[in-house]
Amino acid sequence: MTSPQSDLIERSAFDDAGLTDWRMFLRALHTRYDPGSYAAGLALVAAIGAAAEEQDHHPDLDLRWGHVNVLLTSHDSGGVTVRDLRLARRISEIAAAAGAVARPQLVQRIEIALDTADWRRIRPFWKAVLGGADNPRLPDEVRDPDGATPTLWFQETEPHETPKQRFHLDIRVPVDVAGERIAAGLAAGGVLVSDESAPDFVVLADPDGNRVCIGTS
Repeated sequence: MTSPQSDLIERSAFDDAGLTDWRMFLRALHTRYDPGSYAAGLALVAAIGAAAEEQDHHPDLDLRWGHVNVLLTSHDSGGVTVRDLRLARRISEIAAAAGAVARPQLVQRIEIALDTADWRRIRPFWKAVLGGADNPRLPDEVRDPDGATPTLWFQETEPHETPKQRFHLDIRVPVDVAGERIAAGLAAGGVLVSDESAPDFVVLADPDGNRVCIGTS
């Protein structure tokens, strides 16, 4: 059986595809379109959705006032495949026909990196408190399966004394999710730092002492 990861394309394949509307980074294709109005943006999203259904391959669409962000990746492969190139080309055609202006240079994504001498020890904690998922290609990161929050990855360092703080994250979740998320973090090796402000927020720390506030307000 062929592994989904065998479908992944090289960067050169994207460069040769002539997809000038698009940029390739962080294992995905990205673009932004200025449709001219909110109503036109909504119509563009609908047209892209119809094309996605036809190809049975679905992008992440983000409709905002003044623009539409589009992200294409093959989740089963953990990166960009020929399926993404094919749908990207079709989306470019749809956008051009609608008079939408491509502005891929305005697209950006944020990842968070945490220095650690032992990422395998602290990764389960962060996966639990973030409600994250594995990346089939990169075991040293935790990603949001819904793409709503930045990916967290771990930068290897030499062992050193535990500092007071490397970074601090605030995670806001619905109140009916907070207890479950806190329990998952504790079960994954975290420690309770403070719950004096519960249920507004509870402070946990991973085994390296890096803190996170899980809040509901």
